Amino acid sequence: MNCSPARLALQTLEGGVELTRTPADQADRLAAQLSADLREWGLQSAVKTLLEPLEDGTVACVACLQHEFQQNHMPGHDSLNLHRSLEGAPNADAAWALEREIWVALLGSPHRFRFANLEALKSHVRVRRNMALAARLTALAFKTEAAERPEADWHYEEDPGFILKPGRPLIQALIAATQPEATGKLYDFSCYRATEYVILLGIAQELQAHHPALLAELQQLNERHAVRSGQFHEVFLVEYGSMEAPLPARFYVPGDRLWFRNPDERSSDVTGYEGSWVMYMGGGLFSNFWKRETPFTLESKAIEIFHWKDGVYTDAQGELQMDESVVERLVAQTQADPEAAAGVLERMLRMRDPKGVYAQGGCIDTTREYPKNVSREHCDLVLPRF
Repeated sequence: MNCSPARLALQTLEGGVELTRTPADQADRLAAQLSADLREWGLQSAVKTLLEPLEDGTVACVACLQHEFQQNHMPGHDSLNLHRSLEGAPNADAAWALEREIWVALLGSPHRFRFANLEALKSHVRVRRNMALAARLTALAFKTEAAERPEADWHYEEDPGFILKPGRPLIQALIAATQPEATGKLYDFSCYRATEYVILLGIAQELQAHHPALLAELQQLNERHAVRSGQFHEVFLVEYGSMEAPLPARFYVPGDRLWFRNPDERSSDVTGYEGSWVMYMGGGLFSNFWKRETPFTLESKAIEIFHWKDGVYTDAQGELQMDESVVERLVAQTQADPEAAAGVLERMLRMRDPKGVYAQGGCIDTTREYPKNVSREHCDLVLPRF
């Protein structure tokens, strides 16, 4: 690891990870601690750390990948092949490999991720790991108009939504709703709501181990009222990237929530097919909650969404519906024809058009979302009161 007290040239190093406002007399020790932590993943020589003096007398410690390592493993900020390019370790398990992938993606990011201190950063990595692992285990029944949860854990009320039954632990209830091994049953709810449960589960698991007082508050909140949709986004998540400064099309950090847009105007009017909310699970794979055993690659997801335009039809009541069998058949045909697949991907792997516009844009969104920090000493999560 290369440490330098020189002022950081932010115009040439905009991304990576920043540990903000470190006391100047602790900066070198912090860099050494970070190096020691990175050694666990064999990354200590892959990272450079620069120190930027701030006006208040503290120091911003910025860590990013060494140029050569970045070019070898994340050229153009492409993080989808990290699982193949990073060398494995003897007897490494899935959680270890995933956590290392998260570290590399954060350190190689074009976006600057800021944390109060090293413990906050490590907490963030653990939450992302929890979420990605939970997404890999999540399987649902796909009925966009249905709403169902395990009756032993949840009950429904019109305004609060699905809330926990008193005394039913939040973590076990979320697992029961999303992981069929827990109950032997698949439950029906939307992919958007499923991402909320995966995120909430990842946060709750971190709180159980490192911030139990906040877990108790989260438990009590979910016994009173569900936090959903726009409010969930505002309470729990940070969005990064923008239409003006889009993230690279192949940059994703395990644990990101993201949206693939349906660029076809007609089929996007079918309920549930406006786009697709997914979790990036690492390993180049995106969640497929309806067919867990066949997660999506970026390419397979783009081809599926492309063919939604071919599966849409009008039923006897004049309502638009989607024939999934048509979509599946055409996806298989396209994937079997390299020339056809290349044409579809050239069209789809573009940045999406702005809201309400259906022109030449593709399915790739310009932003991603990640959870707010929940470390004990530097917690950004403020729970609402109902």
